[in-house]
Amino acid sequence: MISMSTIDLKKLTYAGFLVSIGIVFGDIGTSPLYTYTAIIGDQTITELIALGGVSAIFWTLTFQTTLKYVFITLRADNKGEGGIFSLYTLIRKYRRWLLFPSIAGGSFLLADSIITPPISVSSAMEGLKPQFPNIPIMPLVIGIIVLLFIIQRKGTSFLGKLFGPIMLLWFTMIAVLGFAELVGNLSVFKALNPYYAYKMLSEHPGGFWLLGGVFLCTTGAEALYSDLGHCGRKNIQISWLYVKICLILCYLGQAAWLLNHQGTHLTDVSPFFGLVPHWFIFPAIAVATLATIIASQALISGSFTLVAEAIRLNLWPKLRVVFPSDVKGQLYIPAINWILMSGCIAVVLFFKESKNMEAAFGLSVTLTMLMTTILLSFYLFTRKVNMIAVTSLLVLFVCIEGAFLIANLKKFMHGGWVTLLLGMLIFTIMFIWYRAGEIRKKLQNFVPLAPYLPVLKELSEDEKIPKYATNLVYLTSSNNSNQIEERSMYSILYKQPKRADIYWFVHINVVDEPYKMSYKTEVLAKEDVVWITFNLGFRVAPRINLLFRKVVEEMVNNKEVNINSRYCSLDKHNITGDFRFVVTQRFLSFENELSFSNDFILKAYFLLKKISLADEKEYGLDYSNVTIEKSPLILNPPSNINLVRE
Repeated sequence: MISMSTIDLKKLTYAGFLVSIGIVFGDIGTSPLYTYTAIIGDQTITELIALGGVSAIFWTLTFQTTLKYVFITLRADNKGEGGIFSLYTLIRKYRRWLLFPSIAGGSFLLADSIITPPISVSSAMEGLKPQFPNIPIMPLVIGIIVLLFIIQRKGTSFLGKLFGPIMLLWFTMIAVLGFAELVGNLSVFKALNPYYAYKMLSEHPGGFWLLGGVFLCTTGAEALYSDLGHCGRKNIQISWLYVKICLILCYLGQAAWLLNHQGTHLTDVSPFFGLVPHWFIFPAIAVATLATIIASQALISGSFTLVAEAIRLNLWPKLRVVFPSDVKGQLYIPAINWILMSGCIAVVLFFKESKNMEAAFGLSVTLTMLMTTILLSFYLFTRKVNMIAVTSLLVLFVCIEGAFLIANLKKFMHGGWVTLLLGMLIFTIMFIWYRAGEIRKKLQNFVPLAPYLPVLKELSEDEKIPKYATNLVYLTSSNNSNQIEERSMYSILYKQPKRADIYWFVHINVVDEPYKMSYKTEVLAKEDVVWITFNLGFRVAPRINLLFRKVVEEMVNNKEVNINSRYCSLDKHNITGDFRFVVTQRFLSFENELSFSNDFILKAYFLLKKISLADEKEYGLDYSNVTIEKSPLILNPPSNINLVRE
C-alpha cells in the first residue's frame, strides 16, 4: 500500500488520487453492475424506461452524491476524520437526542455491510451465465466471500498496493465500454435533461416505485464520508470528478444498449455485460470480480472502524481489537469479521441470485442517509451557517431521501425486511448498552478523596498489616482527582485492608478528537498516592497496560515517584516493586424492585456482558497481576419488607 505517512492529505497528489480511487469509490463504482437491472426488473424494455432511468441516475448522483456528500458533508471533518460517529462527536455536547439518529445511522450502515458483498460479487460472477448457463454461481460467490473474510486477520496492507490501480482500470474500462456503445447512438445524451426522469416517474406504470432501483446508484456515497481520514477532502473531491464521468458514460452506454433491445425482457444478460464484446467477456468478468472484492473490502474495513468507535463511545459491547499493521486507523475485530461472514453467506443462500438481493439492498442505506442529513443540518446550525440555506438543504435532502425511502419500502416484503431487521437488532444492542451505562453512572457513589489521603498514607506505613502489593492500581470512572468511587475505598479499607507502598488511580477519558493521546499526572500524597488521567481519542485503543508503563517510566526518570520495593533487602539493589491492578465487575443484585423497562434493559445488558470482553482484556492488562472484585448493582432496593419480630 502507498504509505499513508507519505501522503499529505491536505493537498492534491497523484498518490492521494490513486488511494481515493482504490479505497473510497469501490461500492458506488460497482453499482453499474446491478442498478439498471433493478430498475427494469421483469418489465419490458421501453424507450421511456431506458432514457428516464439514466436521467434519474444522473440527477441522483448529482444531488445525492456530488452536492450532499462530496461538497457539503466532507467539510464536517473531525480533525480530518469522517463518518457518522465522527460527525456525532462534533455535536453531541449540544443535544442529547442527537445520539439516537447517530445510533440508527450506524446500525443500518452495519446492516448494509452484510448485503453489499453478496450482491456485488454475485453481479460480477453472473456475467459467466451467457457463456456457461449451467455454471454453479452460488458456490463460487460463497468461496470468494469466505476467502475475503479469512484474509482480514492479516490486514489489507499487502493488498492495498493493488487497490488503486485495479479500481482505476475498472473505472476506465466501464467508461470505454459505455462510450463504445454511445458512438452509435449519441442522441442518448438528451436523457441528461431532468424532464426524462420526470416523464418516467409520472407516465410509466408504477413509475414512482422505480426510484427503489434508481437509488442503488448512490448506495456507496456514505463511504465517501467514512473514508475522509484515509484520503483527505481534496483528493476525494478531485477523484470523484473522474469517477462520476466514468459512471455516467457507463450508464449512458447501458441506456443506448437498452434502446437497441426495446420490446424484450432482461434474461441472463444484464445491461452492463450487454456492453461487453464477446471476445472481452472473461477479462471483463475478472476485473469486475476484483472490483467487487475491493468494494466489499472497503465496507468490511469500515465496519471494523465503526464498531471500534461505538465501543469507545460506550455504544457497543467490548470486543477484542487487533492491529494487523502500522497503517493509521487499520484494525481488525475477529468477532465482527466472523459475524459479517456468516451473515453474507446466509444472504447468498437465502436469495441465491443478485436480482433477488436487490430487494433487500438500499432500504437500510436510505435510513442511514436520512440520519446523516439530520446530524449534518444540526452541525451546520452550530457553525452559524445561514439558517435559510441550512433549512433549504434540509428540506431538499429530506424530500429526496424521503422519496427514496418510500419507494424502497415497496421492497419490504420481497427481502427489504432482512436488512431492516438486522438494522433494528443492531440498534437495540447499541441502545441497551448505552442505556444500561447511563443507569450504572447514576448509581456511582463518589466520595471526596482528600479525607482518605492521610488514612492511605498511614495504611501504607503500617507494617503490622501484610503488604498486598508494592503498587496498587485502581481504574476509576471519576473524571477529577477530588473524588473517587466509594466502592474503591471500600475495597482498600473495609474488605481485607490492602496495604501498598503506592496507590495509583487511573482514569480514561474518551475525547472527541479521533487520535488524541495525552495524559496528566497528579501526586496527591508524596510517595503514596498518584492520579493519572489518560485523554484518548474515540479511535484510539485503550492499551492501558502499555500506556501506564510508559507514564510510570517517565515519572521515575523525572524523579516524581520511586517504584522500587521498600523492603530493605530489595531496595538497596534497586529492585522494582510489583504492580497489581484491581478491576471491579458489577452484577445485578437480587435485592432490586425494577420497572419492566429497567428490568429488561439490565437483564439484556448483563446477558450481552457475558459475551463482552472483560475489562482486564480490553485494557490489555497482564492477567498475572489483576485482581477481579465483584460488586452488586442495586438500582431500587425493596422498600416494604413485612418482617415481624416475635
